[in-house]
Amino acid sequence: MPVSIAVLAKQVVDPEMPMAAFRIDADAKAVVPPPNIPPVVNGFDENAVEAALQIKDAQEAAVTVISTGTAFALDVMKKPLSMGADELVLLQDDAFSNSIDSFFTAQLLAAAIRKLGGFDLIICGRQASDWDNAQVPLGVAEILGLSCIALGKKVEVKGDKVSVERITSDGYEVVEAPLPALVTVSNELGQPRYPTLRGIMAATRKRPTIWSAADLGADASQLEPRVTLQELFVPVRDQQCEIIEGEDPADAGRQLALKLREAKLI
Repeated sequence: MPVSIAVLAKQVVDPEMPMAAFRIDADAKAVVPPPNIPPVVNGFDENAVEAALQIKDAQEAAVTVISTGTAFALDVMKKPLSMGADELVLLQDDAFSNSIDSFFTAQLLAAAIRKLGGFDLIICGRQASDWDNAQVPLGVAEILGLSCIALGKKVEVKGDKVSVERITSDGYEVVEAPLPALVTVSNELGQPRYPTLRGIMAATRKRPTIWSAADLGADASQLEPRVTLQELFVPVRDQQCEIIEGEDPADAGRQLALKLREAKLI
């Protein structure tokens, strides 16, 4: 029997975009996606895809990528397919807009996993680059009643167990858990593989499965957020600069020393 693997991935605003392009809609309490900079798959989640594909390289396995959001760039979210994943499931609904509520997101992903019949192994990135909460994978494991191993740098399936080299402050340790289980991975796992031309062509022919809240059977109580965003803003920085001048460099240095002494900095 092939190992069934789910990878939980998130579409995020490109963290490498220039700060000049970063905008916030204070009324909507949301980041405004720059029109000329496409979103990306969260970097740690690409590591999770790579971990799943390494298992698939070593033994028979099927890899399904699951993501939740309100609007997806299909060319972006198909990247895991072009890397070698088999299926893509997108949970897309305007009701899924509250991405800051980790428990809410975990409930949606857990519901999708149950609807898909469960998996032997679920692999997630350690955290997302937008909120950096690192809570959703732990929530999914708790809801599904799975063992959870965090911060893996190498993941292997050995029979009915998963073996993980887990990062510690002074090296790593090897931890095993019975399947089914959930593992989070970090960038210490290594550089994710680049999509091949053949993989890109194959991904263009695959259609993702798209489910709404109704498809998941989510009721009003499940869609009620436990955490709400009160305010979103860019911190204001107040910088002042004074040019110290003098008749010559030595005099400018003396003037600077006097200023610093007056400010009680020296």
